[in-house]
Amino acid sequence: MGSPRIALVAGEASGDLLGAALVRDLKALHPDAEFVGIAGPEMRAAGVTAWHDCEALAVMGLVEVLKHLPRLLRLRRELRERLLARQPDVVIGIDAPDFNLGLEKWLKQRGIRTVHYVSPSVWAWREGRAAKIGTSADRVLCLFPMEPAIYAKHGVEASFVGHPLAAMLPMQPDRDAARRALGLEGDGPLLALLPGSRGSEIARLGPVFLDAVALLRERLPGLRVLAPMANPRCRERFQALLAAHPASLALHGVLHLVDGRAREAMVASDAVLLASGTAALEAMLAKRPMVVAYRIAPLTHFIVKAFGLLKVERYSLPNVLAGESLVPERMQADCRADVLADDIERLLREGLTPAHRLRFEGLHEALRAPTPRAAAEAVSTLLAR
Repeated sequence: MGSPRIALVAGEASGDLLGAALVRDLKALHPDAEFVGIAGPEMRAAGVTAWHDCEALAVMGLVEVLKHLPRLLRLRRELRERLLARQPDVVIGIDAPDFNLGLEKWLKQRGIRTVHYVSPSVWAWREGRAAKIGTSADRVLCLFPMEPAIYAKHGVEASFVGHPLAAMLPMQPDRDAARRALGLEGDGPLLALLPGSRGSEIARLGPVFLDAVALLRERLPGLRVLAPMANPRCRERFQALLAAHPASLALHGVLHLVDGRAREAMVASDAVLLASGTAALEAMLAKRPMVVAYRIAPLTHFIVKAFGLLKVERYSLPNVLAGESLVPERMQADCRADVLADDIERLLREGLTPAHRLRFEGLHEALRAPTPRAAAEAVSTLLAR
């Protein structure tokens, strides 16, 4: 096969982590491979030459995307022409389906092999999308075991490759070791606070999270809060919010920001308050009790509800995978400081029940990859054709 040229296009922090793991595994199979594309710090460290940073694609919600649409369209036009000129052996779009599927379709029509890594939530939005995704991707790499069967109904080649996080976290995480690694001392309850990695998430969830922590401080005087920031821009935005927020004085000495290290912060914690998304899955794999909260633009929420676009009653990944409400979900109007504070206080006092721990462990096992390098092997098989 020689030295394959592989292009990757990742969106946001979670895509950066997935892309970095995939690149490392592909390097083990193809030591001379060349990697280029849109990447974050993890992918760059793994050896990807980044043409743009992945945060350029970190936009979510109908209204938010519309605001950034001209810029995103320019970026996609520039990227597809650059890829067409470079003629990579395969282009791998990692998540960011609104951006990547259109790019992949355009490239596939011009004879370039394409892979879409992380299936869009066809089980949540519209199963019929699976057929359309097949027009964009020669192969879909699925993180969840129920997804390939949906694609098979529509004749689309899809593989369950496991969720990398299921391999990264041990079945029994060591809380004391995580606390030592973070330099944490003392016996007061510890809350991990993750307001999201997007600017819009921090803007919408940050104030209500801070208000909830202020309420908890009154009820639990020994409370400590650790807030891992996904990247420097997130830290800058959150610090600006904190400086302007009325609750900031009450949180002095209580709230501590750390750069990255979200996984260690969750393992070290007694409970987690987080934005809905991959972080909820990570908290489940860390076997920590959590509250999942989310707010989107009011117009986006109205459109989703009015047109029946969402096909599931549960939002967070632990609940979707379990098929039951294992963790509290607080969305839109339910995402209030008093509600979140009540939920977190209960979790800090009660901890994770034995029944919930068993369910979390079962889900963890089900998410493990069928082979150690399943995603890279699926891409390598496509390259060999």
